[in-house]
Amino acid sequence: MNFSAFHKLTYGLYVIATEIDGKKYGYIANTAFQITANPSKIAISCHKNNHSAQKIIDSKKFSISVLKKEVDTSLIGKFGFMSGADIDKFQGVETIVAKTGAPIVVDSSVAWFDCEVLDYSDVGSHLLIIAEVVDGDKLSDEEPLTYAYYHAKYKMLSPKNAPTYIDKDKLEDEPEPVIYEEVEEEKHEHTKSADGIYSCNICGFQYDPDEGDPSMGIPPGTPFEDVPDDWKCPLCNASKDDFTKV
Repeated sequence: MNFSAFHKLTYGLYVIATEIDGKKYGYIANTAFQITANPSKIAISCHKNNHSAQKIIDSKKFSISVLKKEVDTSLIGKFGFMSGADIDKFQGVETIVAKTGAPIVVDSSVAWFDCEVLDYSDVGSHLLIIAEVVDGDKLSDEEPLTYAYYHAKYKMLSPKNAPTYIDKDKLEDEPEPVIYEEVEEEKHEHTKSADGIYSCNICGFQYDPDEGDPSMGIPPGTPFEDVPDDWKCPLCNASKDDFTKV
């Protein structure tokens, strides 16, 4: 099988959130899709190992926040690569409360949906959860974030809990994925630093010396060896020691 064919299926990126017993839970998802028009129903796919999975089933509610194209990457880091068992993912994140009582993340979002769980099915590694949309709103006319754009811009691989995860060994003999022109246009012609690019072993984020990390005070042109030892991955908060030269 040519596993790269799966890369041609299209997805968005969303924050799925719920609340139960006064505590909020949430995670990043790339699988949320409308399945009926009348009544409006949406389905999501959630890995059984996700801390939020059983909470959604028990609370019988969840919200979907549609992330914008130029998302704040710290939001991806919190909800996509950290566990709610270790940190409060919602600290410092703007939310509102839905009709169902579920928290709705409005930071870096262009729209949201409030959903009541109707049913769910065990489909192997994941739970397929079906819900009716009880409310929703558009927050911005900005473009929504697509999974393809996110992967192309940040050179990310799907995490193991994602329904789209494919073992890298199965892709070794496949051709390199096509990089979208819209991402390439944002880059400028330059010669790569001799220091080279370093990749995060946890989430796949790549540090490019020519781009640096201005958000953390690291200017373009800074070799990886000159990056401060206390620098963290901007996506998953991994330490500098967790990076390997590409």
